[in-house]
Order: sequence, then structure tokens, then C-alpha cells
Amino acid sequence: MDLAFFTNFSASLTAQESELNTLQEEISSGVAVQTPEENPSAFETALIGDDQISALNGDTTSVGDIQGQLGDVSNAYTSVLSEVSNVQQLVLGALNGTTSGQNMQSLATQVNAAEQQMLGIANTTGSNGTFLFGGTRGTVQPFQVQPDGSVVYMGDGGQSQAAISSDLSASTIATGEAFISGLQGDGTASVTAATTNTGTGVLLSEGVGNPAAASAFQQGNEPITVSFSNNAAGAVIFTATQTSAAGVTSTVATGPATSGTSLTLGGVDFQLTGTPAAGDSFTVAPSRPQTVFNLLNNISTTLQGSDNSPAQAAVTRQNLNQDLSALAQYQQTFTTAQAQTGVTLQSLTNTSTSNSTQETEVQNNVDNAISTNFPATLTALDQNTTAVEAAMKAFSTVQSLSLFSVI
Repeated sequence: MDLAFFTNFSASLTAQESELNTLQEEISSGVAVQTPEENPSAFETALIGDDQISALNGDTTSVGDIQGQLGDVSNAYTSVLSEVSNVQQLVLGALNGTTSGQNMQSLATQVNAAEQQMLGIANTTGSNGTFLFGGTRGTVQPFQVQPDGSVVYMGDGGQSQAAISSDLSASTIATGEAFISGLQGDGTASVTAATTNTGTGVLLSEGVGNPAAASAFQQGNEPITVSFSNNAAGAVIFTATQTSAAGVTSTVATGPATSGTSLTLGGVDFQLTGTPAAGDSFTVAPSRPQTVFNLLNNISTTLQGSDNSPAQAAVTRQNLNQDLSALAQYQQTFTTAQAQTGVTLQSLTNTSTSNSTQETEVQNNVDNAISTNFPATLTALDQNTTAVEAAMKAFSTVQSLSLFSVI
């Protein structure tokens, strides 16, 4: 009986000490379930939760990377819009009627500087080292100057999407479309004054009067020529003619060429200002694409070629008014592009917040499944310690009464 008692006591004590060690490990590590055998359901919950957290961490990293890249894009648009606004002010200054030839040259120099600034911004690289506006060709400088001074876009319009959550993706790149998508003039028609004009007439666009006709004109390839001549009474009149693809020329409008005269050509309303001379002419052509760099170069060229003669001043005003309309288009284009980027950035911020919230919730679930319940574990540890101490004391008492103590 004594041997059986000691054997049972030893086994019981070993089990209690093992339980004590387990409780102490739970307290020190903060983890109550470390193997499937301890609690299969809790262990599985933790594994699934850890996988979810890992995925959310990956999504958060993707969101951060995209936010950094698109944040650089938005900042670039801000700089571009600043340059456009600066050039608009320079053009308005040239149109005020009091700018001297020398000042025109100074304005041309400033526009050239703005063009170089714009080119530098368009070729900006992001924090990841790729060009911001290269599309999927991020390692290739997107805007390259050719031997003739023109700027060519070497990027593409490709898109790249990255997952930012389990059911959402976002574009990770921008293209150079905003820098090359503008149209000449007001976007429908572009007016060019003949360099041989001797009068002071200027043909100003006042907006689209007939949308359907304007759209057809812009998409077509049949320019309108506005020429000036003297009628039988010696007064200056205008005649607007258009030649069809078949070679048939027709008169689309005619009337007195007095300052303030309104004309509708190709669906666009125009106003004639100044005093055109017989023999003068304007060409109203469908607007065609021009890059922002080409636009700025045209403005600089116009300013450089200006002189103080009334006829040349009129040609300069004609060209600059057309360029001012084109600048307004680009201003709208860049503003829209930046707004679209801002919408994406806001979506990314919302997704990042959502991911963080989900990660916290999943982590709480994992903690609830496998983490140590400290109040309960401390109580169990105290109870087990007390039990072991009591068992040891009882064993000591029994041992003192046993025959083994005298053998």
C-alpha cells in the first residue's frame, strides 16, 4: 500500500507541476493555445485570422505605394496648373494694347521658361523611381525633345491595376494624356489671320452657337475662308466660303465688315473687331490636337514676331486670343485630371481606414480565441500552487508516519 501511495502521489505531483508550468507559460507568453491539440477550434480560428491579417497587411502596403505615386502625380498637376496660370497672365499682359515690342520679347522669354518648366514637370519621376506620366512605360522618359524642337510623347495610354482590398483595385499609374490632348483654338475651330493682312481686323470666337453643326465642322476637314473686299460703294464687306471634299466652293456667309459684326461659321459664333482692309483674310479651320508644349512654343513665337505696326499688332492679337482659348482648355484638362486623381486618393484613404479597422477586428478575434485570459489563468495558477503546497505538506505528514521512515 505504501508503495502504491508513493507511486500515485508522484504521478499526481508530476501532473500538477506540468499544469503549473503550462499556466506559467501562458502568463509569460500571453498565448493560451499554441498547438491544435490544446483547442482545435481556437487554433483554426487563429490560423484563419493570421492569414486574413497577412492579406490586409499586403493590401495596406499596396495602398501606401499607390498613394505615394498618385500623390506625386497630384502635386505635379498643381505645378502644371501654376505654369498655365502664369502663361495666361503673360498673354493677357501682351493683349492689353500697351505692351512695347521690347516687353513682348521679355514676355516671350518668360513663356519659353514656362515651357521648359512644364517639360521638366511632365518628365518627373515618382518616389519609386519611375516616370509619373509614362503609362506602363515608366522606365522611359515620356516627353522627349526632337531635333526640330518639337516634343514627342514616348509613353503610352496603358493602365495598371493593383488590388487594394479583397474586392477593390486602383490604377497605379498616370499617363501623359493631359499634356497632349488639347485642341487648337476654342476646341472646335481655329482662326488664323493671313500674315499679309494690312487692316486691324480680329475674328474672335464667342462660343458654339449650333452644337450639331460645330461637331460636324470639327470632325470634318473643310476649312472656311473669310475674305474682305470692297463692294460697289467702296465699303469693305466679308465673304465666307467653304470648299467641299468634292471641290465645290460655296458661300456660307456675307455681309458688311464693320467692327462688332457677328458671324456664325461652322456652328461657332464669331465677332469681328477692328477694321479689316480689302484683301485681308482669315482661315477658320477645324481644331486639331496640339500638345501643351506646342501651344507654349506658338505663344513664344507670336510674341517674338510682334512689332508695333497696327496690322502686325492685329495678327498678334488674333493669334494670342486663339492661344488663350487653348490655354483655357488645358487648364480645364489638368484640373479635371487632378480632380480624378484626388477621387482615387480619397478612395485609397477610405480603403486604408477600412483595412485598418478590419485588421483590428480580426486581431481581436484571434486574441479572443488563443490569448491568455489573465484573471482566470492567475486564479488557476494560485489554486494549483496552493494544491501542490498542500499535497507536499500532506505527503510530508504521511511520510513521517510510514514505516519507510524507519527502514
